[in-house]
Amino acid sequence: MEMTGLSPFVHRLAGQLSGGMKQKRGLACTLVKPPRLLLLDEPTVGVDPVSRRELWAIVYRLVAQESMSVLLSTAYLDEAERCAEVILMHQGRVVDQGAPEHFSAPLAGRTFRVTGAAASRRRLQCALALRPEVLDAVLQGESVRVVLREGARLDCDALAQTVDEPVRCEPVPPRFEDAFVALLLGDRAAVALPQGRVTPGFAGDAIQVKGLCRRFGGFRAVQDLSFAVHPGEVFGLLGANGAGKTTTFRILCGLLAPSSGEVRVAGVDLRRSAAQARGRIGYMAQRFSLYANLSARQNLAFFARAYGLQRQHAAQRIDWALEAFELKDLAGVESGTLPLGYKQRLAMAAALMHEPDILFLDEPTSGVDPLARRAFWAGINALAQGGVTVLVTTHFMEEAEYCDRLAIMAGGEVLAIGTPAQIKAQAARSGEPEPDMEEAFIALIQERGSV
Repeated sequence: MEMTGLSPFVHRLAGQLSGGMKQKRGLACTLVKPPRLLLLDEPTVGVDPVSRRELWAIVYRLVAQESMSVLLSTAYLDEAERCAEVILMHQGRVVDQGAPEHFSAPLAGRTFRVTGAAASRRRLQCALALRPEVLDAVLQGESVRVVLREGARLDCDALAQTVDEPVRCEPVPPRFEDAFVALLLGDRAAVALPQGRVTPGFAGDAIQVKGLCRRFGGFRAVQDLSFAVHPGEVFGLLGANGAGKTTTFRILCGLLAPSSGEVRVAGVDLRRSAAQARGRIGYMAQRFSLYANLSARQNLAFFARAYGLQRQHAAQRIDWALEAFELKDLAGVESGTLPLGYKQRLAMAAALMHEPDILFLDEPTSGVDPLARRAFWAGINALAQGGVTVLVTTHFMEEAEYCDRLAIMAGGEVLAIGTPAQIKAQAARSGEPEPDMEEAFIALIQERGSV
């Protein structure tokens, strides 16, 4: 209990622990009688970056001091890079095995950081993704990280003409993640959502929150929360487990009444007309919340009717969803038996059936493999390009980089709000290199004294 940091909570009911505490409790239970071999099956899924770092500190200690062997599975590629050896599997077979650098070394000369005007990074990413020489293009800070196809050359001059602005291309060392994508990306296509323009049916900000408070008895889950989300913006809500993100989400979706404060969504006051606002938003829960015993098509039909779509329009939207999310071959399969990545696709498709102005995504990629996450964010970017406002929570700090702006929460309050670059600048210390997003997140949380 001392090693896992759970001594102060020894009398708390297990069901009332946060996600990170539950994972550490599970690890503590396996260590009551120290094993020679410790098997950890995705131990950090749904765990915030602070708890994730604590779990890894425990693993390192067990290996160094107890001479324990650890075999773990993970969807976090930065965690795979920390391991002494990696076994990469795909479709039930071993693709390759070796140290992380064994995978990344062959990509030397194929990885670049491409930077344009700060306001156009999403447009720059889309332009890069369409170029034949580019295998992968993901947002990373104010730049786009690019992996080229084997033998290809990046033509910066041609790219600058495409986006109509100066572009800077710099080589960067390859990561294990780049190698993972290069080996497997050819087998996975990104979700290609249509980029039709959405004209919001409201004026002003998509979401306005002023002085929001929510109490559960004597406990304040959210206190004096204020922020705004602009139309067509991807806005990230970050925080450690128990920070108040999910409570805030439920209030913004009209599922939970605020104790005090003002909340407007799509121009509607939630304290007076929550049902009206719900018709303008789409919501994807943290856990799969569709009907497991209904097929994919039946779930989509149910939600189409629930949102009031008429027969012909409903049929068109169902066909669109099955096509756009690559679910046609699985339309008749019971939803509960689908792989996790396809469950997430189906849940997002259901949330988009009525073409909402605002989309709420509560940890949509938790437990999803890296390629499925890329496909998912390709869809989110396409929606944002089309004018849909997206509010997303995530524990993946690389996904935080994909957002236009972020709010970091702790103890029901906002610690920092701004662009990813502004958040990192706020957490930077004099004389030290600028932190990455995970380091900035942890620094801000620790500065508040939440850890």
